Amino acid sequence: MSALPGVLCFGNLVVDTLAGPVPGELRWDATVWVKTLDQQVGGNGASTCYALAKLGVPVRLVGAVGDDVFGEFVIRRLAEAGAETSHIARLDALTPASIAIVREDGARALVHRPGASALVFAELPELTSALTAGCTVFHLANPFSMPHMRVHAAEAMRRARGAGLFTTMDTGWDSRGEWMRVVGPALPFTDLVFTNKEEACTLTGCADAESAAHALRAGGAGSVAVKMGRHGCLLIAGSETTHVPAFAVEALDTTGAGDCFAGGFLAARQRGLDVRECARFGNAVAAFSVQKMGATTGVRTFDETADWMATAVTRDPR
Repeated sequence: MSALPGVLCFGNLVVDTLAGPVPGELRWDATVWVKTLDQQVGGNGASTCYALAKLGVPVRLVGAVGDDVFGEFVIRRLAEAGAETSHIARLDALTPASIAIVREDGARALVHRPGASALVFAELPELTSALTAGCTVFHLANPFSMPHMRVHAAEAMRRARGAGLFTTMDTGWDSRGEWMRVVGPALPFTDLVFTNKEEACTLTGCADAESAAHALRAGGAGSVAVKMGRHGCLLIAGSETTHVPAFAVEALDTTGAGDCFAGGFLAARQRGLDVRECARFGNAVAAFSVQKMGATTGVRTFDETADWMATAVTRDPR
């Protein structure tokens, strides 16, 4: 067992079916052949926790899967990575599932069935001493992905702050369009917000990432890390605004890269790195993710990632 402080995560778990790379555009009533058609661990909560565990950080995931073979698959893969899975419920439902159609440039389209995610967190778990034991960080992975968490997000963050945990939230994409009605009340209890550029701008109505990040801070967030894909990360912490460039790699599949960034960032934080180095390490973990099909296939150990970063080339920020 690692001596590092742990992370408690509330989030969704999904079995992802990855298909690609798809040359050109899909056509209805036609067939396209691909090199990869595979099932892997997915979902914002599971992907972030898988990355944290692979990077050597104790992580405890609270969420739900269905009482089916896919639920068994996801839990087994998380446990093999080293994540604590004893608080993952097996519900009388289908395990959440997504189909990701991946294009040759790494972009992907998702089709999602929420399954057990539609039932989990009907009641917000109490943050007992047993549930928080060994943890110094509380991470809420995409409240939009779990309908009941849309109602409970602010209270979950408030309770975590009250329990003395450093609170982080990855916003995710809101297919229902509720956006700030869900996230806004949680911001005053959130020490660090992860979001991507599109999410940040949609949340705030701002036209650019920096203005959006400042708007999230004005809403109460302590710090903001905006994930910008091949353009790296925009980090606003304290009085500093910093652009941390991405590493120069060729993307095969961007599925879950943002979740891996969050996992990498938190893994570095739990080792005491400063905030800019945390963002840089998050970029590295995301860089490994996009070079493989699926969210977590490319994630390496902390030492392997750090060794690669020592010689890896970053992109021109322009």
